[in-house]
Amino acid sequence: MKKQVWLSVAVLAAVTALVVAAAVSLLRPADSGDSVNQAEEATEATSAQQVQARPDCPGGIIGGVDLPCLGGNSSGAPTQEVTVVNVWAWWCEPCRDELPALEEFANDHPEYSVVGVHADTNAANGAALLNDLGVNLPSYQDSDNAFAGQLGLPGVVPVTVVFRGEEKVGVVGKAFSSSSEIAQAVEEVL
Repeated sequence: MKKQVWLSVAVLAAVTALVVAAAVSLLRPADSGDSVNQAEEATEATSAQQVQARPDCPGGIIGGVDLPCLGGNSSGAPTQEVTVVNVWAWWCEPCRDELPALEEFANDHPEYSVVGVHADTNAANGAALLNDLGVNLPSYQDSDNAFAGQLGLPGVVPVTVVFRGEEKVGVVGKAFSSSSEIAQAVEEVL
């Protein structure tokens, strides 16, 4: 009886070792050297991506949050009393539709300073989207969600924030389809 128990334990240990070895080999890439090199090359390509040139931003501090300008430089403070900020991301489909309307709103309302905040780590994709859409609206880059986090904004894009000076006076968490919709929303919060 003792022999049978020890034999069963030995067989169970051998089977367990084979299962563990098979699982490890299945989880390992076929040629780990090439996979490591490919991963390193992909990382280098991503970090080497250059952010396309974009219009300059009116100062680096927006709503009390210091952000770099996406593809441009920061030049002084906003000149208007009211600033309309649209938080967007390159992968957001409603943002793609809204950004041209936002630029039209900015052109129709020179009494406001209108800017974007790209809320994603991939600045190159954000600048490329704006350039592809032909949108020349200045935008800031927010790689670590500092703008939304410090201002307590909802975790959605697009979201539009209206400031009077540095005071946040309104937040609208919806996508707009026209300049007139944006104008109406801004007027309601002012």
